[in-house]
Amino acid sequence: MTKELCIVHANCQGDPLVERLRLCPEFADRYECVLITNYTREPVPADLLSRCSLFLYQRLGPKWDELASESLLAKLPADARSLCVPNMFFTGYWPTWSGATGFDYRCSLLDELTATPLPVEEIVLLYIHTDMAAKFDLLSMVIDTLERERQREAHTPVKYLDIISRDYRSEQLFNTVNHPRKRLMNHAASGVLRELGFTAPDAAALDALGEPFPELEQPINPKVAAHFGWDFAGPDRQYEIYGRKMNFSRWVSNYVFAKKAGVKDFIGFLQGDDIAI
Repeated sequence: MTKELCIVHANCQGDPLVERLRLCPEFADRYECVLITNYTREPVPADLLSRCSLFLYQRLGPKWDELASESLLAKLPADARSLCVPNMFFTGYWPTWSGATGFDYRCSLLDELTATPLPVEEIVLLYIHTDMAAKFDLLSMVIDTLERERQREAHTPVKYLDIISRDYRSEQLFNTVNHPRKRLMNHAASGVLRELGFTAPDAAALDALGEPFPELEQPINPKVAAHFGWDFAGPDRQYEIYGRKMNFSRWVSNYVFAKKAGVKDFIGFLQGDDIAI
């Protein structure tokens, strides 16, 4: 029997979402999923939209023009179902994260320091020893990211912010600002299935999939962790960095070295053989 078409219009969270949805036999038997990446502005073919039976999407506002959610929803068949799914984002572990383009995993303070003529070693020491709580209102920065996330969550019936607000202190819930760990991805997938009227997989089946983004655990500044009492982000923690293990100091050293060397593709640098330290 031919399966119905499910379009998933999402960012990097789309892949692990679909992987978890397919654990539900009812969903897997009924739908063939096509993932279309939203943040790369991948076009959504008109012929797919015309055949779509289920449209799962992370909301994009009007500035996305023809890829805006309202525009795509208007092109679906009249009998198609649609559901806005979670688009989870949290800067609380990385309060100086910068969304500026041109370098991956930007840190505004590190960028400020690397713009000075100081040598790499001095910048690294200066940054590592900076009293983050004295320099920044860290609590306000966490409150701000939670409030921004509350606005994003308002668009989906699958609620998840309570988990972040309650448990981000005792358990690391994100590997990067937009890479939720398995607890949140499992929760999101289970919620989507319930909204669609399906039975969510049991916890053991979901856990067996492992972490959704295992290749990178962006290191957390131990000064920030110490301020908040996070016992999972001390200075000696070894993070998974594209097949290597690094503590926070080593991550910072490579960041500064790459910036000073004019590297644009920091991900490629971290994955390559020319890594500094």
